Amino acid sequence: MNAPNDMLRMNMNLSSKVWIVVPAYNEATILGTILSCLCSFHYQIVVIDDCSTDSTSEIAMKFPVVLLRHNINLGQGAALQTGFDYITTYTDARCIVTFDSDGQHDVNEIPALIAPILSGAYDVALGSRFLDRTSQQSRSNGMPLFKLFTLKTGILFTVISTKIKVTDTHNGFRAFSIEALKKIDLKQNRMAHGSELLYQIAKNKLRYCEVPVNIAYTDYSKKKGQSVFNSINILWDLIFGSD
Repeated sequence: MNAPNDMLRMNMNLSSKVWIVVPAYNEATILGTILSCLCSFHYQIVVIDDCSTDSTSEIAMKFPVVLLRHNINLGQGAALQTGFDYITTYTDARCIVTFDSDGQHDVNEIPALIAPILSGAYDVALGSRFLDRTSQQSRSNGMPLFKLFTLKTGILFTVISTKIKVTDTHNGFRAFSIEALKKIDLKQNRMAHGSELLYQIAKNKLRYCEVPVNIAYTDYSKKKGQSVFNSINILWDLIFGSD
């Protein structure tokens, strides 16, 4: 009779060991919806407000999350590292997920993403929008053509420069074991952090895998981080921004 309740307690205990890192900059429009979804899964959440000029912090404070705030705008890479430092210093986390705050990631895909980490088989799980998918399917999901070109170029550059074989790059949906996270130290504050992270995975010989994920290309997410201009910035950083 108590089996369902026992299972619920087990799931909640496991979720309490999973921390979600949410970097945010002027995301008042959608942050509440994202945090509501994440909190419904009983994950532990740290939001890093990268000196927003809107009500991002005020909205985050309405939820049971840890809120950290930068006094100046530093960039997504710096926000992630702030979250990483907090988790490795102050929590007993077992698994950490990076989750963008512009609504492009699906909270329902987190269990599949963290499964390779919780099983102990891998140190890092990288979300891939191309794994078992064709470019045509990605385009049908709303990915801009230039974005597709940028990502494909980035994949080639990553394989050549790091020897890591991946099907996607600059995908902000990732999971790490706590042991792996302690070896990650991002120095690139802005767009180049995605490439730097892959370099550090290779440098530290971390065991990694890819997990298929979907990315939502909405009008809002394109304005926030998926625009053509931002794609150009990513391509520039892939070539010139790495250490």
